[in-house]
Amino acid sequence: MAVRAETTSLSRLTQCYCGLAPFVFSRAMDRIGTTMQKKAAELERLAEVLVTGEQLRLRLHEGKVIKDRRHHLRTYPNCFVAKELIDWLIEHKEASDRDTAIKIMQKLLDQSIVHHVCDEHREFKDMKLLYRFRKDDGTFPLDSEAKVFMRGQRLYEKLMNTENNLVQTREEEGMAFERALVASEFIDWLLQEAEMPTREEAEQLGRRLLEHGIIQHVTNKHHFVDGPLLYQFRMNFRRRRRLIELLHERSRGIPESHDSPFCLRKQNSDGGNTSFLSVSPTKEIKVAVGVRRSSMSSSCGSSGYYSSSPTLSSSPPVLCNPKSVVKRQVTPEELLTPGGPFMKKTFTIVGDAVGWGFVVRGSKPCHIQAVDPGGPAAAVGMKVCQFVVSVNGLNVLCHDYRTVSNLILTGPRTIVMEVMEEMLV
Repeated sequence: MAVRAETTSLSRLTQCYCGLAPFVFSRAMDRIGTTMQKKAAELERLAEVLVTGEQLRLRLHEGKVIKDRRHHLRTYPNCFVAKELIDWLIEHKEASDRDTAIKIMQKLLDQSIVHHVCDEHREFKDMKLLYRFRKDDGTFPLDSEAKVFMRGQRLYEKLMNTENNLVQTREEEGMAFERALVASEFIDWLLQEAEMPTREEAEQLGRRLLEHGIIQHVTNKHHFVDGPLLYQFRMNFRRRRRLIELLHERSRGIPESHDSPFCLRKQNSDGGNTSFLSVSPTKEIKVAVGVRRSSMSSSCGSSGYYSSSPTLSSSPPVLCNPKSVVKRQVTPEELLTPGGPFMKKTFTIVGDAVGWGFVVRGSKPCHIQAVDPGGPAAAVGMKVCQFVVSVNGLNVLCHDYRTVSNLILTGPRTIVMEVMEEMLV
């Protein structure tokens, strides 16, 4: 593999350049580092395409768009009709028109994520032709890059689903870094879980994960080594990707919490700031800069929010602090006062393949900080500034957002939420 070869040669080149002047050595190492950073960025973009394709596949299975179909006396399992899929993409606001939808699916076809069931068409056509995800028929090409990516995704999910707190917010040089872990502890975990047989091989796995843009040193100063250094997952595999992102030239990460099922719609992707749309009770569109899907690992008022950098060569992570959308904090007693200015609403929200589509913030009571306009929560009428009263019958008025978020994450896919909304005079 190209990246592995470059990494292996790095130590040899270091020895060769050690006898040169410091300036020449520095320039040479910079060129080597730049080459690796570019390769890692390319692999990260490929990983984004794979994640996006997998999320679409799950949504299409859920929506019964993918199913067994019969054509010319032959049954083709787990496939979809191209024309119907384009209709679905437009209906679900994943594409503005049919041409855009075709370009999105062509991107997936070019990356060998989908293909014509008989491999007779190399172009995705807006016709009644049958296509299938290669993962559904076992023909997905597992090259070295794909194998490392899938290994990284599986380890990420396994770490998130355990209670060992190995991945958490950690501090270094006066800054807090989310989704961070200690290299030596990560290696201990790999050995304990029988993921790798020896520490040396576990360290090599960590290096491959870094080279493929899955993890990074928190300040981008070190390769992966078995020791007390901090590393963090660069990619949130659970973030709901918008298919239109496939047509962007560069991978643009959306900062968010590692354990959040929530998501927001990105706006103004060409700008310098990361912005998302959230719908207010008056249907006015507000822009919340730097807001993420969840706030389970950052407090409402004082903690920073980590914004992941799109490439390894970017500057260290930055901290920002999104402002609450609630103009005035209320107490549980105010919400429950008979004849008060609040009205109760009940929502039944069925999560899709990647979450429910809203952000919980605040404490005693929590409030809805933002809602994904294209997500399940918005579809049933949830809006920002509503206060959370109960989740699946459990009163949460006296809990903070961490407890409420965890209750949602660990509960069933269908949640019933009671909220209080201020009545407009």
